[in-house]
Amino acid sequence: MTQPAALQSTLSDGDGSILVFRFDGDAFAIGVNAVHEILDAQVPTPVPNADAFVPGVINVRGVVVPVLDIRHRLDIGEAEDTSACRMIVVEVPVEGIPQKLAFLADTVEDVIDADLCAAEKIPELGAIWPQAYLLGAIRKNNELIVLLDTSTLFSPKAAA
Repeated sequence: MTQPAALQSTLSDGDGSILVFRFDGDAFAIGVNAVHEILDAQVPTPVPNADAFVPGVINVRGVVVPVLDIRHRLDIGEAEDTSACRMIVVEVPVEGIPQKLAFLADTVEDVIDADLCAAEKIPELGAIWPQAYLLGAIRKNNELIVLLDTSTLFSPKAAA
């Protein structure tokens, strides 16, 4: 199977280790090479007139870091229980410049080694998340883990 360019980039940048986290019970993952740290949930400081995708900022060791609302971008509703939520701080290129960004996940589960070459395309028919933000999915222990495309997911311009 021919891999999408973004997945080929993930394969060449990392060793197949992914961080698995959840939104509304569904498992998602990004390459660990993008993860800077994981923090307890923080209430972001609101930014006046900010886009719904970047509603606020947090302070991470003296650095102001934008907090992105990934749930908004993936068309997932608000979290009901935030007691187990964690902030995932990533460092990714945004328009070619490395940036620290944070987002809130319902839970952070594990770092696993995955065979990214076996990633399957998620069919557009019936997919509940916008395709532009997905690299594909892998199966681990009879569960589907959706691989997110950090190059489009964290872009300030929403993918078409």
